[in-house]
Amino acid sequence: MGEIARTIETKLRAAFDPVRLSVVDESAQHAGHAGVREGGESHFFVDIAAPAFVSMSRVERQRAVNTALAEELAGPVHALRMKVEGD
Repeated sequence: MGEIARTIETKLRAAFDPVRLSVVDESAQHAGHAGVREGGESHFFVDIAAPAFVSMSRVERQRAVNTALAEELAGPVHALRMKVEGD
């Protein structure tokens, strides 16, 4: 796991105390596309489930994740695909 992926995982664990969390670097699947950085860590998939999301709508859940990762999304992360569930 790379440095950015570890940062994403750390921030999401601190913000939501998830019961399930997976952070996958999908950058290699986007080779040749805009935003792909040399060495990867530009495109990610996050699968997260946490009790904190139970009362939120799908859009609210995604916004909460985006807020927690605002610094990464403003910099090194070009794209973030996510599955966010209340659990």
